[in-house]
Amino acid sequence: MMINYNHTVFVFLLLSLGIFKLGSCSGNQSQTNNVTVKCIKSEREALVRFKEGVNDIPGKLSSWVGEDCCQWKGVECDNESGHVTMLNLSNPAGRHRHSDYYEIYSRNRPPCANSECSAGLSHRNNICSKRSSYIQRRECRSLLGDVNSSFSRDVNASLSGEITRYLSNLSSLTHLDLEGNYNLSTKNLDWVSSLSSLQKLYMGGVKINHTEADWLHAINMLPSLRVLSLYSCELKHLPSSLTFLNLTSLRVLDLSYNPFNTSIDLSHNPFNTSIPQWLFNLSSLKNLDLTFSNQRGKILDSFGRLGSLKYLYLGGNHFYGSIPASIGNLSSLKELDLSYNEMNGTIPESFGQLSTLVKLYLLENSWEGVITEAQLMNLTTLEEFVLTTNNKSQPLVFNVKDDWRPPFKLKILHLESCLIGSKFPKWLQVQSELTYVILKSVEINGTIPEEWFSMISYNLTHLDLSNNQINGSLPHQLVFPNVTKLFLQSNLFSGPIPSNISDLMPSLQYLDLSENHLYGKIPLSISKIKKLNILVLRRNNLSGELPDHWNKSQMDLRVVDISYNNIRGKIPSSMGFLGNLSILVLSNNNLSGEIPSSLQSRSIVSMDFGGNRLSGNLPSWIESDIFMLRLRSNLFSGTIPKKWCNLHKLRILDLAQNNLFGGIPDCFNNFNAMVDHNTFGYQHVENYTEKAYIVTKGREYEYDRTLQFVTCIDLSGNSLTGGIPIQITSLTRLGTLNLSMNHLNGRIPKNIGNMRWLETLDLSNNRLFGPIPGSLSSLTSLVHLNLSFNNLTGRIPSGSQLQTLIDTTIYKGNPSLCGSPLPTKCPGDETSDGPSITDVDDKQGGDHYERIWFYANIGLGFGVGFWSVCGTLLLKKSWRHCYFRFCDEIKDRIALLIALRVVHLKRKFGLEKN
Repeated sequence: MMINYNHTVFVFLLLSLGIFKLGSCSGNQSQTNNVTVKCIKSEREALVRFKEGVNDIPGKLSSWVGEDCCQWKGVECDNESGHVTMLNLSNPAGRHRHSDYYEIYSRNRPPCANSECSAGLSHRNNICSKRSSYIQRRECRSLLGDVNSSFSRDVNASLSGEITRYLSNLSSLTHLDLEGNYNLSTKNLDWVSSLSSLQKLYMGGVKINHTEADWLHAINMLPSLRVLSLYSCELKHLPSSLTFLNLTSLRVLDLSYNPFNTSIDLSHNPFNTSIPQWLFNLSSLKNLDLTFSNQRGKILDSFGRLGSLKYLYLGGNHFYGSIPASIGNLSSLKELDLSYNEMNGTIPESFGQLSTLVKLYLLENSWEGVITEAQLMNLTTLEEFVLTTNNKSQPLVFNVKDDWRPPFKLKILHLESCLIGSKFPKWLQVQSELTYVILKSVEINGTIPEEWFSMISYNLTHLDLSNNQINGSLPHQLVFPNVTKLFLQSNLFSGPIPSNISDLMPSLQYLDLSENHLYGKIPLSISKIKKLNILVLRRNNLSGELPDHWNKSQMDLRVVDISYNNIRGKIPSSMGFLGNLSILVLSNNNLSGEIPSSLQSRSIVSMDFGGNRLSGNLPSWIESDIFMLRLRSNLFSGTIPKKWCNLHKLRILDLAQNNLFGGIPDCFNNFNAMVDHNTFGYQHVENYTEKAYIVTKGREYEYDRTLQFVTCIDLSGNSLTGGIPIQITSLTRLGTLNLSMNHLNGRIPKNIGNMRWLETLDLSNNRLFGPIPGSLSSLTSLVHLNLSFNNLTGRIPSGSQLQTLIDTTIYKGNPSLCGSPLPTKCPGDETSDGPSITDVDDKQGGDHYERIWFYANIGLGFGVGFWSVCGTLLLKKSWRHCYFRFCDEIKDRIALLIALRVVHLKRKFGLEKN
């Protein structure tokens, strides 16, 4: 009974205590809710002054009203003291996060120079660099084609103006984020040194005007700083030394995309690098980003001292030499990027010690030597392996055993221009988790195992096996539901394209099967792939007709290149449904009929139908955005449309070898792209390089990556009449003008010398008359000239450049031309001592007659001289006596002078007898 009583009392006391405690907590909570934390007046004033100094176009500061600044958007305060601790006014649209891989430009474009990657142009980089993975970075490069719209979005979301010093009054600030505001600037960073509590400073994209080392000295006054992000700040000076280092807590340092002035003589630098030595004393550093910061020299062993590093980005600089062996000391390293440098050494064996490495990027260097199991043996966590080399003489070789099984499971593999073996390596056949594969120019021969295809088919999104010697048929049964990019060009694949390709690869966006041995018809199912962006089937043996079921659902299709095949029939009018079609290349097939008018509503920038049997009139509806119009070697007739004079972006007009008649329009001077190099109509398309044959310099050349820089007008091989319009001489940027094999008459325009960039001028086989203009000698870039078979007259002009064009066939078939280099002399040149160029027979004949005249003149001269003197003496007696008397006197004088000289010498030497 006593026990029950004691238990009852104990329970009662516990319940009482609990109720009391709940009431106490409730009271405290109520009291806390009633307390309103207001910001400190001086700090509110500092924020107001900051707001007054900037232009708030995006309206980020619209909430900055009222007395309590702690309620303003982007401002956070300490709950107890009321001090402002965080200010976040970043622009997410322009934010930069280099967490994986930066892949700045598209696949066919070289990396940008450091001058382009700094300051304002860094917007372009940031569009892609903020993406979070290698695949996303490569996908993002397509945005660069429309960089203007992306750039405008960044600007519209950015604050502008100047950061005032009043922010230094926020003494308790621990987090300041102004990143991505590319229109903000600050005179210096002196005000930052007053923020002694600052732990995170994000100012990427803000222009920092500084004098040499002052920006770093201000930052060095912040002992608690853990994160420093100053990418794209137009910093030009990176101090090589510090008197003291206060940044002992720094974990993240991002100085990427700054044009640091490192053009110093590194030969006098004992460390032979531009990387400052104080950086290697940041022992707590975990993330270092110096991407595109104009660093140069060697990568030092000193990096091995940064044992806490997890992320190291040194891509896009001018480093050379090998990777230091001390890289193996970075046992915590997860990501390493050394891409786009000038490194030319080997991959050290110490790589095998990086057991935590997840992502390795070694693109675009001149790697050499051999990779064995030693460099890869302990990379158990490796998921992304990217290595390309541009060393053609001593390429990097993978030399691993046949039965070697790597310790890693890759998701991304990119190997390019290195040697991985003649057959498909077995160590790759066990990689079952691959989603992204590029094995380009790695000299693979033979077939690809279907077992490997089958194993990765459902995960695969990107496959590039281009530029190898792979043979066999395309897989007809394997399903690749997630593949978006398939590049198999420049191999030995044969057989037909799978008829059910739209079922096998429904997500396909890029398909390039060019330069193989494929045959058969183009499957109709290609027109069912709704997301298709690029279709390239160039240089195969495909036959039949073009698919006639293109539809509006394929709005993403931008490029169709089926050139150099055996396609016949007409161009389908259904291609007019492809609303975004910009490049259409159907050259060198057997196409016939007219160009369908349904294409007139498309924004086509390049149309190449050359080498077919197309007929009818030239399409007058061509839009003004077109860059290249190549219709040569067809059966087109009629006149050149005057409406084409509105093609302001046109750089290549090739209508050669057709049946055109009429005159050349006198408005070609409206081709602005051939006058002003800033008028640039060509827009690069990711993962596609357009190729075209252009007749220039007397030969046919294939242009690919440089096609965008060609300027050409070729109207040769037609029946054009009339004269050469003087307006055509306004095209000062034109490189090739070919009007040969027509019926043109009249004179060559006098001011043709204005076309200062002209390299090729062919006016042969016409009916031109009159003199060759003297201004022709002003064409200093001219390397090919042909004026043959016209009715030109007069003297051939001379000049610095024309003197190098000494082939007489240039002027052949113009009988009234004279002067060098022709053997025909012009009137008044007979007494000329100037050099002349003749053939060998003429020279030999000339020498024979010259010798005869030489001897005849000598004989005639001797006879005239002799008889003019001797004959006179014989006939005139008084002259004869006078002449002989003169001779006697001369003889006596000479004898006397000799006698006197003899006497003088005898006296001088004492020989005279007494």
